[in-house]
Amino acid sequence: MPHLTVCNRQLSWTLTLVLGYLFYLLLGAMVFQLLEKQAEAKTRDQFQMEKLKFLQNYTCLDRQALEQFVQVIMEAWEKGVNPEGNSTNPSNWDFSNSFFFAGTVVTTIGYGNLAPSTVAGQVFCVFYALFGVPLNLAFLNQLGKGLTVHLINLETWVHKPGRARMVQTLTMGFFLMVGTLLFLVFPPMIFSYVEGWSYGEGFYFTFITLSTIGFGDYVVGTDPNKHYISVYRSLAAIWIVFGLVWLALIFNLGADLMEKFLRLNWQKPDPGTAETTATKLEDSPDQPRIHIPS
Repeated sequence: MPHLTVCNRQLSWTLTLVLGYLFYLLLGAMVFQLLEKQAEAKTRDQFQMEKLKFLQNYTCLDRQALEQFVQVIMEAWEKGVNPEGNSTNPSNWDFSNSFFFAGTVVTTIGYGNLAPSTVAGQVFCVFYALFGVPLNLAFLNQLGKGLTVHLINLETWVHKPGRARMVQTLTMGFFLMVGTLLFLVFPPMIFSYVEGWSYGEGFYFTFITLSTIGFGDYVVGTDPNKHYISVYRSLAAIWIVFGLVWLALIFNLGADLMEKFLRLNWQKPDPGTAETTATKLEDSPDQPRIHIPS
């Protein structure tokens, strides 16, 4: 009977989580539709008006010729060629840009603004990602373990007799503050200065990149009218790697806190189970409370 009760609680928790997940997706869909659909229609109408004005100003062209030219521009853009500027624009496949692209492949960011156009490049990209993505996960996991070990040492130091709980809170706050400054606050300032974006656009790019969403609407080092230092995108790739580790730890912490909050509100612990859990905790008081992923 206790086993049946535990199974029912687990099923209830799983169903609640699934329903909450679907509700969150539906909520996001409704909000994005409300915010973006009208703006998209306005942009589409404006583009059509610009094409009509262009045809009126250049009567030697017909609509079919213009549509063909627009198609050429779209194909060039899809292959990573910026239609702005001229043929003297720097290559998208020099070593620095290729290094940045390799980083977006193994980290699964995939901005989408640049992709291999040759069959050989596409085949190599598949096998490169096949081995590179697991290697990247192992690398990030190892960095995360090292950082977590330091946090465990701090927690062990804090829990020694005579040390206040406030010190633990300050330590975690320091970790969050330093990471936020290094990966979310200062980088947008640099990107805003170099790329000519607003701070909000720089922050948007920073978070979308480090969360591996990678829409591709903002990408560093792609403006043909700007002259970047040769290692600009390579340095950005290194920043991305370490930022991924920090933000992944934050996401894991947030997921753990959310799961505990939901379980606390949706599940009432069984007295026998609670007593058993308490006994186990008493038997191992020195067990660290920070989990190291395996």
